[in-house]
Amino acid sequence: MATAALNHYSPEEYLALERNAEFKSEYIDGRIVAMTGASAAHAFITGNVHAELRARLRGGSCRAFVNDMRVQVEGGRRYTYPDVVAYCGEAQFLDGVSDTLTNPVLIVEVLSPSTEAYDRGDKFTHYRPMETLQEYVLVAQDRPLAERFVRHGDSWMFSAFSGLDASLELTSVACTIPLREIYENVDLPAPPEPQPRGRSS
Repeated sequence: MATAALNHYSPEEYLALERNAEFKSEYIDGRIVAMTGASAAHAFITGNVHAELRARLRGGSCRAFVNDMRVQVEGGRRYTYPDVVAYCGEAQFLDGVSDTLTNPVLIVEVLSPSTEAYDRGDKFTHYRPMETLQEYVLVAQDRPLAERFVRHGDSWMFSAFSGLDASLELTSVACTIPLREIYENVDLPAPPEPQPRGRSS
C-alpha cells in the first residue's frame, strides 16, 4: 500500500479507493486530490450545458456525461472528472468497468476562482496529448463567455463566444448551443453602465 508520509498512490490503488469512496477525488501523478463543492452558478451552468448537449445529440452517434464520469489522462498518470465530457461512436472504458472513459472527443470545464488557473494551464497541458480529444471548452461563471480550443493537427485554434446573444459552436459533436441557454437561471452581474462622455471645450 501507499506510504502515508509520502502520500503517494499508484493508479491501481487510486482506482480501488475511488470506486468505493463516498466523495470524488482526482488523481495527479500519485496524489489523490479531493474535489470541492460547486457554487449554484457552477451547478446551473454545468447542468444546462449537459441538458442542451443531450437534447441536440439525441439520435446521433455522440453522447455526453455530466460530473461523475472519470477520464483517464496520460495513460493513468492522471484521472479527472470533467464538468461535461462527450464521446462519439463506441465508448471505451478502462478495465471493462463503465466508470472511466478513455476516448473523449469534447471536454467542458466551468471556471471557478479556485480552479481557473489550473483549468487554463496545467490541466489543458495534460489533456492536449489525448489522441481522441478534439475540443476543449472553458465556460465563465461571472459573465456570458465560452472559450473554445479546437484541434487542428498539432495545433489548437482558439475562439471566444461572448454575450447572451452569442452561440457556442461545437465542431467535435456538430452542434450549436446558445449562451442564453447555458446561462439559464444564473444570476449574472449587471453590465457596467456607460459613463457619460465629457464635453469638449
